[in-house]
Amino acid sequence: MATMVQPAMPPVHTALEYSLQKYLLLLATMVITVTYAAGFNTPGGVWQVTHEGKLAGDPIILETHYHRYLSFYYCNATAFGASLVVMVFIVILTVRHDEEKRRGEMDPFQSVVLLRVFMLLVVLSLMGAYGTGTCRDKSSTVYFAVLVAAVLLYIPVVKLLDLDCWVTDKHEDPVMLKAQERLRKLLMLLATFAVSITYCAGLNTPGGFWDSTGGGHHPGDVILKDHHNARLTVFLLCNTTAFVASLLIIMLLIVNSKKLHALSLVLYACIVVTLVGLIGAYVAGSCRKTSTTAQVVGLAGGAVALAYILRYTLPSKSLSCCSSGETRFFATHHSAEEEAMDNAHPLVVLLATLAATITYTAGLDPPGGLWQDDGDGHMAGDPMLLTTNAGRYRAFFYCNSVAFVTSLVVIVLVQMGNLVRHHMLLTAMILNLFGLIGAYAAGSCRDVSTSIYAMALTGAVLVYVVIHIVFFTLDHKDKKDNYQEEKLLEKRRKRLLLFAVLAATITYQAGLTPPGGFLLQDKLGHHAGDPVLLYNYPRRYNAFFYSNSVSFMLSITLIILLVNPNLYRPAIRSNALSVCMVVGLFCSMGAYAAGSTQHRKTSIYVFMLVAMVLSLFY
Repeated sequence: MATMVQPAMPPVHTALEYSLQKYLLLLATMVITVTYAAGFNTPGGVWQVTHEGKLAGDPIILETHYHRYLSFYYCNATAFGASLVVMVFIVILTVRHDEEKRRGEMDPFQSVVLLRVFMLLVVLSLMGAYGTGTCRDKSSTVYFAVLVAAVLLYIPVVKLLDLDCWVTDKHEDPVMLKAQERLRKLLMLLATFAVSITYCAGLNTPGGFWDSTGGGHHPGDVILKDHHNARLTVFLLCNTTAFVASLLIIMLLIVNSKKLHALSLVLYACIVVTLVGLIGAYVAGSCRKTSTTAQVVGLAGGAVALAYILRYTLPSKSLSCCSSGETRFFATHHSAEEEAMDNAHPLVVLLATLAATITYTAGLDPPGGLWQDDGDGHMAGDPMLLTTNAGRYRAFFYCNSVAFVTSLVVIVLVQMGNLVRHHMLLTAMILNLFGLIGAYAAGSCRDVSTSIYAMALTGAVLVYVVIHIVFFTLDHKDKKDNYQEEKLLEKRRKRLLLFAVLAATITYQAGLTPPGGFLLQDKLGHHAGDPVLLYNYPRRYNAFFYSNSVSFMLSITLIILLVNPNLYRPAIRSNALSVCMVVGLFCSMGAYAAGSTQHRKTSIYVFMLVAMVLSLFY
């Protein structure tokens, strides 16, 4: 009996919102985070004392620029609310999409129209909140208005023009589609973090704000405007450029996602503009001297130039380092090396963007705080640590700058396959991580011995992992690997790397800006810029510092081990990295319990709460 051949089902086209649902959720989450924080910490600062009918804690801008405050408040609130709606829509549409896909009846493009409307509302609201909360002088206001007008005019043109006439190849190559999918994810991830950090930096201008009148300034004015007006202008222009370019990337992906190939040059140009804008804003806002500015610019320019020189000088053919077993697993699709590159891309980009985020923020808001007034050897807005311990501040600044620049370089290198195969990407990542270690050790404490102890933790963790691997693999017999085991190993690696990246981000920020803030003047053996918690509760501060430092160094060590297959495979199989993750988790709990409260009872309550939650899983 002849077998009837079923007609081939036509390929089902999926809307962008379904393929990028994780990244859109991340975008909505980041917008909710920054708008939520901006709602409580309004631009311009707050009154420090109650005076002449102005209550301490009230926003200064509410008194000085009432209409601007209302515009900022409503735009920020709209972005916050619309982002919540976007999150709900994505969850609902994802469930509906799965059900329709199971039934074979899909109409994806009609059901996402409302979602796209709310996403555009989020973008437009962010623009409005940024413009009203950041621009206080004529030049920055005009510049921002011109950029926004150009974007709002360009988007309808892109949507209305038939860009298919510029594309000669109408056939969809699977390899090209995969490359475009990877580009979409990279663009969305980069734009998301760039929007979040530039939005926060624009509303909270480096140097802080005045809360009094005198010397030509008024309450709510930026402190840098008095002594570094040109530097402030450069910062605002560069930060605004990066902010608008990031929003343009998001809007192009929303309104014209099906024609990404026709807009590739525009999108790549937006990436370049965003990265250059971030570097310019970082350089202008993080330092006060021209010589330091030139050094950081030279570092950034030299790193990017070296990457492109190596791209065109190194041979494109890779030197295969894969074993025969690994090649056999992926022979039907890609080589083992290419498969590892594909798997590592999202996590590498996530690591680079998070590292760029925390180093950008730390550079603009350095550890130790900022001087609030002019004094002997310093001006208002200068870092306190630069005055009290110049050598330590320089060590922090240069290590943080190296980590920031290498993070941006990693984002560029991800797109250069031959440099990835020649381990240039791995080298940049390791340099980035060591920059973070140096910046943390220099910025989180004030004496040399403590810095040495903090850095020695990394070596101690590496020694432990090696001993653990050797001890628990003495009786291990080599077995022929199989695809399922490799797949399970890769999943465990992703989970561990995700935990390590997030833990490193949190602990880095907490170590540089400890709870309680910093002293504003010298007190009883302590200098201005020292942590207030160290002055009031030394033992509690030490518990917080060492717990946080152990968690940070464990996270960095995990990342270093997880980026090399020769290291993470035996480490995961012997559960050495799982032990490090658990220890880091408990250290984070200890740091939270010690730093979030000053009373023993509430600290005990935190540990009891954690124990109750953990007991549910066992």
